[in-house]
Amino acid sequence: MRITDYELYQVPPRWLFLRLETSDGRVGWGEPVVEGRARTVKTAVEELLDTYLLGSDPDPIEDHWQTMYRGGFYRGGPVLMSAIAGIDQALWDLKGKQFGAPVYELLGGKARNRVQVYQWVGGDRPEGVAQAAEEKVEEGFGALKMNATSEMRRVDTPAAIAEAEERLATVRETVGPDVDIGVDFHGRVSKSMAKRLARALEPHEPMFIEEPVLPEHNDALPEIAAYTSIPIATGERMYSRWDFKEVFESGVVDIIQPDLSHAGGITEVKKIVGMAEAYDVAMAPHCPLGPIALASCIQVDACSPNVLIQEQSLDIHYNETSDVLDYLADPSAFDFQDGYVSLPEGPGLGIDLNEEHIREQAGDIDWHNPVWRHEDGSVAEW
Repeated sequence: MRITDYELYQVPPRWLFLRLETSDGRVGWGEPVVEGRARTVKTAVEELLDTYLLGSDPDPIEDHWQTMYRGGFYRGGPVLMSAIAGIDQALWDLKGKQFGAPVYELLGGKARNRVQVYQWVGGDRPEGVAQAAEEKVEEGFGALKMNATSEMRRVDTPAAIAEAEERLATVRETVGPDVDIGVDFHGRVSKSMAKRLARALEPHEPMFIEEPVLPEHNDALPEIAAYTSIPIATGERMYSRWDFKEVFESGVVDIIQPDLSHAGGITEVKKIVGMAEAYDVAMAPHCPLGPIALASCIQVDACSPNVLIQEQSLDIHYNETSDVLDYLADPSAFDFQDGYVSLPEGPGLGIDLNEEHIREQAGDIDWHNPVWRHEDGSVAEW
């Protein structure tokens, strides 16, 4: 059995799908993408497949991972690790289909029967959050996530802090104490403002504050943690176990959020979540992406005891043109009940994709995140 062919599809709203085919006719799917850099990652996937995998046996996944990562002198970073991630997902999909079992069964078996998911509310510049939160709770979700602020200056006004606090207070008052609310700083906030903002939000008991500073400033996390008892989450822009090693050793991160399409795929994230367990750190995988990425997350969630909750992008503000379920032949694979998703029982990643629809939608999808600017014209963090 050999890998004989592959196809890559850029599809709306901002995703890249990989289809791997083997000599016995099996097909495996992966989702290798950096949002806003799909064409760049597409080229990296082609280079890796053409150089290392075409014509090879798909079975030795660990060896393929090591070859793709260590076969190049320059390693890591979002583009390479996302390319590896999507290929790795497709290899695990093939492996599960070979043995007629979900991937989580090949990784040790399930540690839970279902996975809690949270629902995004409010948009990039959060507004109408309380009403959206109320609607999602009525739909059965017991956990939500919202952006804390729009762009913030390095040292902003008391009014900017008060606005963020009032927004969260309104949501908390609307949904009550039984609903968890994650608050995403999105790396928009400087370390000086992160301290003030965390202290202001604490009375409203968010589930976590996410990415309070950019990963290049993770050395500031101990100082921020000293200002608050709110659990700190980070990791969507960290790409390997070596990136996470430092935050584990610092002892200030409570929840890690590796992305299964950015952090080396199933193979690497399973190692990261194992490291996290040793440091008493929970995992909530980042996934504002498509159905293949979400299916990959659920496979790791299923067999990892320290998983807290799962992000998913159904109805997220990015998905204006296409949504997660649009690409599935059987949308019931992600049938959320009472804010949970059941573990898939099908082989591989446990989803069936609508290949005809994927081909119809495929094209040169030119999505890029907006560039925000402060009032003085300087570039702001998005």
